[in-house]
Amino acid sequence: MTGTKLIMTFPVTATSHLLSEYRARGGYATLERVLRTMRPEEVTKEVAASGILGHGGAAFPAGRKWGVIKLNDGQPHFLCANADEGEPGTFKDRWILENAPHLLLESMLISSYALQVRNAFVYIRGEFDLPYRRLAAAVEEAYAAGLFGERILGTDFSCDIVIYRGAGSYVCGEASALITSIEGKKGYPRNRPPRLTVRGLYQQPTVINNVETLSNVAAIVNLGGEGFRKIGTAKSPGTQLVSISGHIERPGVYEVEYGYPLAKFIYEDCGGALGGGKVKCIVPGGISTKVLTAAEIEPVTYDHASLSAAGSGVGSGGMVVIAEGTCMVRLLQVLLRFYHHESCGQCTPCREGMGWMHRIIDRIVAGEGKMDDIDQLIRISKANDGTTICGMGDAAGYATLGIIAKYRDEFEYFIEHKRSRLGGRLEVVTGSPTDAASGARPPGGASHSWGGPANDLVGGRP
Repeated sequence: MTGTKLIMTFPVTATSHLLSEYRARGGYATLERVLRTMRPEEVTKEVAASGILGHGGAAFPAGRKWGVIKLNDGQPHFLCANADEGEPGTFKDRWILENAPHLLLESMLISSYALQVRNAFVYIRGEFDLPYRRLAAAVEEAYAAGLFGERILGTDFSCDIVIYRGAGSYVCGEASALITSIEGKKGYPRNRPPRLTVRGLYQQPTVINNVETLSNVAAIVNLGGEGFRKIGTAKSPGTQLVSISGHIERPGVYEVEYGYPLAKFIYEDCGGALGGGKVKCIVPGGISTKVLTAAEIEPVTYDHASLSAAGSGVGSGGMVVIAEGTCMVRLLQVLLRFYHHESCGQCTPCREGMGWMHRIIDRIVAGEGKMDDIDQLIRISKANDGTTICGMGDAAGYATLGIIAKYRDEFEYFIEHKRSRLGGRLEVVTGSPTDAASGARPPGGASHSWGGPANDLVGGRP
């Protein structure tokens, strides 16, 4: 339906996450072949040849990152899977953790062999309950089967794994803050250089990859780097798990082959806007990516090059659909409240800038805004760009600039009339077009809300 599948290749059942069923699907056979027939550098060569880009948001080539690790250098190496999926609207990695935890573990073992890692880590967000329990149970199953620990599968390769639960910080999804948290310190991002592949966890060479990125390693080895590269596009090989939510008929997680038409995915595969309404815009890849209007969606294919050319990006794979009738001023208020709350406070531009932006948008929504407030939001966004250790200051600016650039008229109306032109709604009302446009709820009409807290952007139906 959405192209080739590499991860979502099996029907999900009440037991499909268990080791017995994973092995029945051929699980851990790739690991055994790697340990018995391939050298570590050969695995890295295949990953590099595949051209796979990181699936956590930055889209950095995984093979280039791995290539920095020097084998047989006498130093301990570490591998960390980043499962701190805190970007609002993003829940794709959760699907892997709940339904295919052994795929992640097998791929991490192959990766650890390639990188000469003795101790691997999974850093998982503290709010994840079922994903954590599923992963922890899978680790226990794997240890009991001799797939972790000493002399795995009777070879000389040994590896242990630790699941580390975060405490709910959005910033700890950033790689250097993540390892600082594992070390037991406050989760502050680090200045670089040195790169984490040179001095990372405990000041040793460390590779940090997103859950989905690592979960592709088994498929890359199976298909070969060149075989993997035939899937997707030349510049975006492979597939992407997309978590789509908001005002959409069929929300959920879909595996989409890069190069797939974006409009077809939204309108045909996911059913279009709730209640037969119209799509106003989408957030393509988590709230840190710029919105695309319904008109801008039409010519776009789902891949890095096409979305970048359209002025946005794949990001973290968290797509949020926003229907006509939604107040973009209130939407930006929700986003800026989130960013202000989640700023770690280490960098002055982010610590102070997020507060300024939050107070300005609150003032506008309270009916006390000034026309200069719009330009002030733009100035602060631009001042934050590139002036913080991590990308959080930039991300808040991207979201703000993207919304204001395309919906400035809504902000001007709100300030001039001291109220929203759209009733301040963050919900879509199903009913007649007249009712939806006026903000009135038709008798018996259903409303689908974005929710209250900033991290409830999945809205509609979870």
